Amino acid sequence: MNHYETVFILNPVLSEDQIKETVQKYEDFLVSRGAKMVSKEDWGLKKLAYPIQNKKSGFYHLFEYTVDGEVINPLEVEFRRDERFMRYLTVALDKHAIAWAEKRRNRDKQKA
Repeated sequence: MNHYETVFILNPVLSEDQIKETVQKYEDFLVSRGAKMVSKEDWGLKKLAYPIQNKKSGFYHLFEYTVDGEVINPLEVEFRRDERFMRYLTVALDKHAIAWAEKRRNRDKQKA
């Protein structure tokens, strides 16, 4: 089991319900393939550094999870097929990144 982090940007014209449905769909996709969700964050509507599909903002979300490596390719194929996704990035975390992510989550909990 490898540790991964996926950040994706959803189209800003989606309603709140459509965003929740999309996030839940892909969380279920991962869990059904044996993933263990470590963290899920909603970063909200953010301005983009450059326009994507003529949009200047998007809804950012982050998934942190552990799963076998063969699940990542089917996940990204689903991202490419879904029109609601503007961009996504999946990275494998090493031990230093895992420790940093844990520290970031704890810091964010203290702020809340």
